[in-house]
Amino acid sequence: MDWNNTKSIFIMVFFVLNIFLLYQFLEKINDYQIENFTESTTEELLKEDEISIEIPLPKQKKDQFLIANSKTFEKEDIQYLKNQKAKIIDDKKLVGTFKTPVGMKAEIHAADVDIFLKEYILNGNEYGFWSYDEISQTIICYQVADKKMFYNNSKGKVTLYLNKKGEIVSYEQMYLEGIEKFNKPKELKSALKAIGALYQNGDIDPKSKVTNVKLGFYNSLQTTSVSHLLVPTWWVVIDDETDLFVNAFDGVVIELNTEEKILE
Repeated sequence: MDWNNTKSIFIMVFFVLNIFLLYQFLEKINDYQIENFTESTTEELLKEDEISIEIPLPKQKKDQFLIANSKTFEKEDIQYLKNQKAKIIDDKKLVGTFKTPVGMKAEIHAADVDIFLKEYILNGNEYGFWSYDEISQTIICYQVADKKMFYNNSKGKVTLYLNKKGEIVSYEQMYLEGIEKFNKPKELKSALKAIGALYQNGDIDPKSKVTNVKLGFYNSLQTTSVSHLLVPTWWVVIDDETDLFVNAFDGVVIELNTEEKILE
């Protein structure tokens, strides 16, 4: 064996290896700089347009998809419901009418709605108050898992109907069951980056205030079966009145005109 040639080969191999390791090191530094540049740039842009963040931003780093199935209601589900006549529509929807309307306070509060849900609605402790529409006299509640709400999800929703006296007279319910975590936990885009995505998308006007930010789930995919894929999603509230949503995995703004994609 020619020692000089062997030595040259070893030197070349180590040289290439060092170049590769240096490249990986520089790439990690570059990624870190981009990450920080993006967040600092977002803060600067928001400041220039006098957009303020009024609350501490959540710090959650990782999360994962959820999978769930639409519940098929059975007669056993409705026979013990309190103060109501209930019926099942197309297997997946429960409709109840109260024998005696249930009074609510003049001003609707989430805590009072939660008490009502636990007392009168099947699995009511798994829903949370979302909104009250004074014009249509309806209260919307969505399912919650692990303290995270299923935003804008008609398959995990309770709609309460009130009369002119402010009493709850009836409701409609759909429910997701068999909720399980799917795939490995993945890195989330930060709440600040979600706000930045909305700003770049033109969804936040100058001098606005970010008044709430929470992590929940959005119905990413519905197949022709009853299975659903829920993706971690940032809910961002502007000026206490505008609800915006951003996919927490890829930072893409979710358009509100589409609740879900249906695969044929």
